[in-house]
Amino acid sequence: MIPSPEPAPSPPWWQVVLIGRRPKRTLCRLVILLITCFVVFRFVLTPVRIDGISMEPTLRNGRIGAVYRLAFLTHEPRRGDIVAVSPLAGERSGYYLKRVVGLPGETVAFEAGRLLINGQPLDEPYVKRRYNWRMEPITTGVEEYYVVGDNRGMDIRDHFQGRVLRSQIIGRRLL
Repeated sequence: MIPSPEPAPSPPWWQVVLIGRRPKRTLCRLVILLITCFVVFRFVLTPVRIDGISMEPTLRNGRIGAVYRLAFLTHEPRRGDIVAVSPLAGERSGYYLKRVVGLPGETVAFEAGRLLINGQPLDEPYVKRRYNWRMEPITTGVEEYYVVGDNRGMDIRDHFQGRVLRSQIIGRRLL
């Protein structure tokens, strides 16, 4: 009769809880998870913290959100999209979250607090408060978009708003 091999001793309970019964498989899963998280949070989703009141009431100050960086691979930004705009070199760090209101080649103006696109008022149901903004018409270039915050209840000089290059738009707000 051939002696049967003794079963391998079972690992201590703390090892089972921390790394499982098969440490090599757990390590492999951990490496795959880390690589996936790196790729997703580096190239697909960017977490952002809302800092300021320029997008209220749509986006509240202090909240956390995400920007989908691949949103504009198949199409260009559309009017009404909330986008993350990277500041020009030498400006502050981080991103601005703003709403696209003017598309390339359009004329944008503010008259008595109303936004005019090519001389026609734009319906903006997301704007809850209006200040008496006035701005002479500005025409966007071929690769430019006009962005502005939803909180129009403050002076126009207190807002980051205006023309941005397409290359400054890094993605669309997801969460």
